[in-house]
Amino acid sequence: MSLLSPIAPPYDALEWEKKPFNEKSKMVCRAWALQGYGTPLAVYVVYLFKMILYVAGWWFFCGFSPGMGSLSNISAWWLEPIAFQKAIIWSMMFEMLGFGCGSGPLTGRYMPPLGGFLYFLRPGTTKLPLFEGVPLIGGALRTWFDTALYFLTLVSLVRLLVAPVVSFELLLPIVILLPLMGIVDKTLFLVARGEHYWTTAMVFIMALDWIPGAKAVQAALWFWAGFSKLNSHFPAVVCVMTSNSPFTRFEWLRKLMYKNYPEDLNPSRLAVIAHLGILIEFSVPILLVMGEGGTVTMIGLGLMVFLHLFILSNVPMGVPLEWNIIAVYGGFFLFGAHANASLLSMSLPVGIFVVIMLIVIPLLGNLVPSAISFLMAMRYYAGNWAYSVWLFKGETFRKLDKLKKSSPWIYDQLAVLYDRKTSVGIVGKVMGFRLMHLHGRALPLLVPKAVKRVEDYEWLDGELVAGLAIGWNFGEGHLHNEQLLRAIQSQCDFKPEELRCIFVESQPLGKPTLAYRIFDASTGLIDAGDVDVRQLKTMQPWLA
Repeated sequence: MSLLSPIAPPYDALEWEKKPFNEKSKMVCRAWALQGYGTPLAVYVVYLFKMILYVAGWWFFCGFSPGMGSLSNISAWWLEPIAFQKAIIWSMMFEMLGFGCGSGPLTGRYMPPLGGFLYFLRPGTTKLPLFEGVPLIGGALRTWFDTALYFLTLVSLVRLLVAPVVSFELLLPIVILLPLMGIVDKTLFLVARGEHYWTTAMVFIMALDWIPGAKAVQAALWFWAGFSKLNSHFPAVVCVMTSNSPFTRFEWLRKLMYKNYPEDLNPSRLAVIAHLGILIEFSVPILLVMGEGGTVTMIGLGLMVFLHLFILSNVPMGVPLEWNIIAVYGGFFLFGAHANASLLSMSLPVGIFVVIMLIVIPLLGNLVPSAISFLMAMRYYAGNWAYSVWLFKGETFRKLDKLKKSSPWIYDQLAVLYDRKTSVGIVGKVMGFRLMHLHGRALPLLVPKAVKRVEDYEWLDGELVAGLAIGWNFGEGHLHNEQLLRAIQSQCDFKPEELRCIFVESQPLGKPTLAYRIFDASTGLIDAGDVDVRQLKTMQPWLA
C-alpha cells in the first residue's frame, strides 16, 4: 500500500459487486475485520495537519486579547477564562464552516473533502427545517433568508473572536442566531455541536461566574457518553474500531477481537472486556467533580487524557478529532485550573437551564431516541444509532444530479483519484462498516422486505446520501430519514421501485427492539415493524 492507495480488499471488487447480497456481506465483513476501511496513510497525515490548524486558529484569535497569543509565554495565558471562551466560539465556527466533524474521506468525502459553507451559503440547496411545511421557514430548499442567517452567524462569531474581551453584547447575537438557524434547518444546530458549544455559550451569557455551569456541561458530556454505552451494541463498536485503527494494523490482534474469525464475527471475550472501558468515562466526571485540586483531581485528569488520546489514536469514522482536543483542554481549564469552583454555586437560572439541557434532554434521548438527536442526547459512539440504507435501481441514482449540491455522486468523486475497481472496494467497505455493528445485522432480515433482487440496486448508506444532499453527515440517522427522502423526491421524482429506503431507529432504553420503516420514494410506506436485538446478538452480519 502506497501513501495514497487504500488497502485493497482480499477479493476482486468488480467480481464482488456482482455477487448475491448474502455472499457480498460475508466477504466484505471478513475484509473489514482484518483491514477496516483501508484508509491510505496520507489521509491520516491530512487529519493531523487539520488538527494543528485548528489549534493554530485558537492561538491566532487569542492574540487579539491583551497579554495573550505569544507562544513564548503560553503557559501564562492558555488557562485564562477568555482563552477558554474563545476556544468554544472558535470550535463552533470551525464546525459550522464544515472543517470539523464529518469532513474528509473517513466520512465519505473526497472531492470536495467538506460540505459545510459550500452548501449553507448557497441558496437552492436542500435543507431540513424543524417545522416542515410551515410557510416561509418550512421549505425543503435553502432561501436567501437562510443563507443570510448563516452568514450573520459567522460574522457574529468572527466579531467576537477578534474582540479583546468576550462581552454580553458580543455573545448575544450568537446565542440567538444559532437556534434560529436550527429552526430553518435543524442540520445547522447539530453541525455547530449545539449540545456542547451553544449550551456553554448560553452559560457564558447567563452568569458572570460561568465556570460552574461550564463544568456541568463538560461533566455531562462524559457521563452520558458512558451511560449510552451500557448496551448490547458497544462490544461490536470495540471490534469495528480496533479493526480500523491505524495503530492496530496487526492481523493477529484484530482476529482476537472476534470469537472465531472468519466464521464467527461476534465480539470475543477480549472485546467484551474492552467494553468495560466505559468505567473510565464514568470515573472521569465523578473524580473531577469531587476533586478539589489534589490527588483525586490529578487522577481524574490523567484518566481524561488517556480516554481522549485513545479515541484520537483510533481516528474513528466521523472524525470528531477537534472535539476531543477541546474536551481535553476544557478538562484542564475547568477542573484543573478551577478545581475549587463548585457546581452547587450555580445561580438558579443557570441551574434550571443546565438541568433541562444536561439531564432532561439526554434522558429523553435515551428513552425516546426517535424524538431526540443522538448528539443532543450525548450518546456518542455507543453503536446504538439511527441509520438508513438507500437502494437505487440501476442508474436511477443519476436523478440526484437534479439536486443543487457541491458533492457529486460518490463514485464520481472517487473517479478523480482511483479506477473503478478501487472505488468499488472503498464504497463496499461502508457496507461492511454498517453490517458489522449490531444494529446493522437487521439488514439481512430487512433488505428482502425492501426489494426483490438487491443485485439490481445500487446500495448507498444514508450517511453518504446526506453528505452529498445536505452537506453534512456525522452518524445522525435522523438527517437521512423520511424527511430527506421527501425533500429529494420533490426534486428528483423517482418512479415506483426506483428508490427504496430502509430506516432503522435506535434501541430505546429499557426496550429490546429496533423499530424500522421501509419506504418507496414514490408510493410511500411499504412495511414497518420491530427487530428484536436479542435475535441480532445470535446472528452473524449475514444470514447463515
